[in-house]
Amino acid sequence: MSAARRCGPPRALTGLFVWHLPKPAVRQMPCKFMHCCGVVNKRWITFQHLNFLKRMYVTQYNKDLSQQAKPKSDPVAPPFLEKKHLGQEKTVIREIRPVSPLHPPSSETLNRNEFKAVNSAAVVEDLATAVGAESKEEKQWKEMKLQLDDLPGILARLSKIKLTALVVSTASAGFAMAPVPFDLTCFLLTSIGTGLASCAANSINQFFEVPFDSNMNRTKNRPLVRGQISPLLAVSFAASCAVPGIALLTLGVNPLTGALGAFNIFLYTCCYTPMKRMSIINTWVGAVVGAIPPIMGWTAATGSLDAGALLLGGILYSWQFPHFNALSWGLREDYSRGGYCMMSVTHPAMCRRVALRHCLALIGLSTVAPILDVTTWNFPLISLPINLYISYLGFRFYRDADRSSSRKLFFCSLWHLPMLLLLMLTCKKSLLEKEDKSELFS
Repeated sequence: MSAARRCGPPRALTGLFVWHLPKPAVRQMPCKFMHCCGVVNKRWITFQHLNFLKRMYVTQYNKDLSQQAKPKSDPVAPPFLEKKHLGQEKTVIREIRPVSPLHPPSSETLNRNEFKAVNSAAVVEDLATAVGAESKEEKQWKEMKLQLDDLPGILARLSKIKLTALVVSTASAGFAMAPVPFDLTCFLLTSIGTGLASCAANSINQFFEVPFDSNMNRTKNRPLVRGQISPLLAVSFAASCAVPGIALLTLGVNPLTGALGAFNIFLYTCCYTPMKRMSIINTWVGAVVGAIPPIMGWTAATGSLDAGALLLGGILYSWQFPHFNALSWGLREDYSRGGYCMMSVTHPAMCRRVALRHCLALIGLSTVAPILDVTTWNFPLISLPINLYISYLGFRFYRDADRSSSRKLFFCSLWHLPMLLLLMLTCKKSLLEKEDKSELFS
């Protein structure tokens, strides 16, 4: 009552109103408010002051009610409606907190600004709660479901289908270059068996290199790295390709070709793959792996390992150095992140020198072909322009040592090999010429 007396006669009605409030702490708030308003500039009570008084009372009264209220138990959904509840989206529950009583402002402008600040703070808090819930759901692990429609594409990337097509084409070229009559059934069996063996080797290679491929931009989207396929399924696919592939080459073609196919899988998966992180010798081992398919094609047609098979293998062996060294030159940062020991990373001068050396070796191997009775003497002449061109690009790569020269050499190697094998096939010595030559010497 002393507070009411200090308010003066104009506040008598307000004192009566305060007498009916539920608690003493709340009763004193209007008088303190009226006292502050009387002190500031001796103004009269306005509608805004009464409105602020009403908000303070309602806030305190709601707080008292919320403390006395008991939480209502959630209704139990019937069993037949569980699926519907599971399908609904998760809602973010926000707690509505009462606004703490503020000190009465001195003017109408301050009242509006503080009210806007409180509302904006509540909105920001709600947004932060919603964003936090969404980010938490995104960070959780999600089970990836494999659909049957996506399986052929995933297995094609797992087996490196483009590289497998190149391997089959070189084996087919070796079969076609053999000095025997063409057997279509044996050719198809050789192509299918070689393709299956290549798919198996590439799948096992990706299985072993998952931790390292995840660090490289070039290989980070492979199926095993992204989790599109399980490691067990990848190994099962490799086994289902290797066993029938080697059996087809051994039983359907000849044991020599089957042994070469099995040896190539072992060389690629157990020697080349781990050696990529140990020594730069992996490049030479990988070149041997790429040189075996044309030899397999030759042995599939003839059943023996002749000088012509070794010549074809030598051409593929030399071709791989300008091809791969130029490719790895533009991927040096990637190979460094992946932890691979490549010539382009550890020995850049040797990388360019070896590429140029084997570009020049292609000219010599093309000259040896007619000497071994594999082709006529027309082959060294008509293949000389493309061999000189790739040698010129190899020299540019050796001299400039930049990405532009390496890119030109790489793209040239992509069309150089099929063009060289096609010219070799057109200049192949016929079987009749060989028989006449053998009769002459006999």
